[in-house]
Amino acid sequence: MAARRLFLILLPVMWLLGACSTEQELGQEPQVKQQEVKVPANFPALEMQSYNQLSEEGVELGRRLFYDTRLSGNNTLSCASCHEQRLAFTDGAALSAKGAAGTPLLRHSPGLANMAWMTGFFWDGGAKNLESQAFGPLTAPDEMDQNLQELVTELQSIPDYVSRFKLVFNDEIKAAYIGQALAQFQRTLVSAGSRYDKYVRQEPGGTMSELELQGLRVVRQKCGSCHTGELFTDNLYHNNGLDLDFNNEQHEGIYQGRYRISHNPADLGKYKTPTLRNIMLTAPYMHDGRFATISEVLHHYSQGVQVSATLAPDLLQGAGGAAGIPLTQQEQEAIVAFLETLTDYEFIQNPKLASPFKEKEEKVF
Repeated sequence: MAARRLFLILLPVMWLLGACSTEQELGQEPQVKQQEVKVPANFPALEMQSYNQLSEEGVELGRRLFYDTRLSGNNTLSCASCHEQRLAFTDGAALSAKGAAGTPLLRHSPGLANMAWMTGFFWDGGAKNLESQAFGPLTAPDEMDQNLQELVTELQSIPDYVSRFKLVFNDEIKAAYIGQALAQFQRTLVSAGSRYDKYVRQEPGGTMSELELQGLRVVRQKCGSCHTGELFTDNLYHNNGLDLDFNNEQHEGIYQGRYRISHNPADLGKYKTPTLRNIMLTAPYMHDGRFATISEVLHHYSQGVQVSATLAPDLLQGAGGAAGIPLTQQEQEAIVAFLETLTDYEFIQNPKLASPFKEKEEKVF
């Protein structure tokens, strides 16, 4: 009887052990934990794509790839080389020369924030999604100069990456998965913790001075046609009067703006509207970094706009009027004061967005 009672007590445990053994025999894979982009209360709704759903493990894989110098052909450059967290994921250079060729790039490295809400990438919208965007800098000879098959081979030699890709994508390492993992991480780069955000959401620390509030009103009134809403960008393309001539065919039409992609003459000289968020950290400004300071930017809009056929209509002061946006000295000071409130210190100090590797060492597993 004692033996029978012992058997009955052990039976549930034996059943559980048998079930676990059955799962292992069936080869069931560990499940990833699904993750969503957290939408701040003052942000617009987010329509997530279904083809590359976020997981905690996928985001972490993307973060490791973002900071890994193996992604460059010479193993010295990572995505973070030109997108530093402390600078709101820019590099502080007008035209970076950090690339493999050592020559200045032809466009300014844009900041990375709130990309889950974006509908086009690069200054001319040359990529429709983050997954395809990644391969531009990865393969460009003057940027990371990487052969994708060689990259796959190199990553396949690293057991940690092999297991991570297997867990996230249930497959061996492939170039497409590299782009997807990077995209997952970049979609978590949400910047919504500035003093302005806390003011709007009535959170602690959300105080704004009268000068800053005046600046907000001026921005909404005079800059809001492009820098619109809580994202402070319309995610569209505009000719903001920087140049008169866009017919330069060199460098694959890089100076033609959106026309380079659309081949629509109405798009000559049009570039994507950057967000105003963290703008005090992302100098210099414009697609080619030509303006070193916000003061230079405001001077351009008030006095330096050049009129061409594709100039944004909002930069013309009525029919036959002068070009530009009238801004008094007081208004410009108010704008600068307000833009300071858009700096998100939580974003640039968030350890979840920082390198997962040891300081000054980008390839540690």
